[in-house]
Amino acid sequence: MTRATIRLVVFDLDGTLVDSRQDLADAANRMVEAYGGRRLAVETIAGMVGEGVSVLVGRVIQSAGLAAGLEEAVTLFRAVYDERLLVHTRPYTGVPEMLAAIGTRLPLAVLTNKPDGPSRAVLAGLGLERWFTRIVGGDGPWPRKPAPTGLIHLAQSAGVESSETLLVGDSVIDRQTARRAGARVCLARYGFGFAAIPSHELDGGEWIIDEPVALVNLVGGGEPEPSTRR
Repeated sequence: MTRATIRLVVFDLDGTLVDSRQDLADAANRMVEAYGGRRLAVETIAGMVGEGVSVLVGRVIQSAGLAAGLEEAVTLFRAVYDERLLVHTRPYTGVPEMLAAIGTRLPLAVLTNKPDGPSRAVLAGLGLERWFTRIVGGDGPWPRKPAPTGLIHLAQSAGVESSETLLVGDSVIDRQTARRAGARVCLARYGFGFAAIPSHELDGGEWIIDEPVALVNLVGGGEPEPSTRR
């Protein structure tokens, strides 16, 4: 990615700021067991995350071969997950330091397909919420990613152009969202969504980081660390 002025940094949540795989998988498997199904592997469920609760639950139902109605299953999953948001979920190593370094210089926001309530609870519970001027969840007034409207709204609210906005995420959904909004994109190779990105979706126009702290140099005008180059 060529250098440009970045005036707003917007983050995905699961797989970018926090490692929530175990709690999501445990909640999904509790739902599976409630319908008499067999538990799925944590990594299998993690690979289903990223497009909202209904999509996640639908994929789990199909993968586990459950005879369950989607609406009822979503309600059950959310009830179970709300009780265990922070049992295992933690920021990725270096995330608090990265947010402190960037957040003192630039406005930060969150754009996630996770519902607003759990998103805020996770960020608050981990002491991260204070860094973000705005948090947009997947059940808000804007369509979920990869629709670009939520990202465009965040840019407009911050008084910056989309081209001056950087979306940091770990999945093909985040890359598509940024492209559709005309924003910059940085992909977290350490996130659990990165492995599922088709190779043809990467064209060299994105930054890729192997650890959160590598983002500090990218938005600060310094030379990228070696791990940020493909």
